[in-house]
Amino acid sequence: MAIDKAKIEKAVRMILEAIGEDPDREGLRDTPRRVADMFEELLEGYELNGEYTWFTESSDLVVVSGIRFYSLCEHHLLPFLGVAHVAYLPRGKVIGLSKVVRIVRKYTRRLQIQERMTMQIADEMIKATGSPDVMVVTEAVHLCMAMRGVKTPAPTVVAAVRGAFATDKSLKEEVYKIIEPHRFRGFPL
Repeated sequence: MAIDKAKIEKAVRMILEAIGEDPDREGLRDTPRRVADMFEELLEGYELNGEYTWFTESSDLVVVSGIRFYSLCEHHLLPFLGVAHVAYLPRGKVIGLSKVVRIVRKYTRRLQIQERMTMQIADEMIKATGSPDVMVVTEAVHLCMAMRGVKTPAPTVVAAVRGAFATDKSLKEEVYKIIEPHRFRGFPL
């Protein structure tokens, strides 16, 4: 998906005019371009497709925890931000750890809802690792809830639990213990 930055600039200029601002005044003159550049950066996930690097070393459990992310709520175009925790049981090979972060970025850098994003990360991890045993937990604060509407910065936790993590309660609990020090503690609003 290519970002049409000229169209975004035009739309931002129209928004500035609609709220009674002068888009030609000094402080706003470059705002339409800046907003277009921002959207190009924040929505890079549509363009991210990676090759996976595998290693034949194995492990009983792999957890990449505390992966910070920023995404945009598709309902209000406001950010939601937090951390993702990704766990899987290798099946004779492990994926390069940076690839796990790239998978998270691929789905967080899109217009999203947290629930779908979490499921997409889990599904991509299954595809990337060849293991059906995947668990993804995302924790986030949504500025659309904190800044407007209910005006409450309540962290939202979403989990996608697949394979052995869905059937083995002790395995799921082990992941929660591992990620505990890396949990999202929010931020003061």
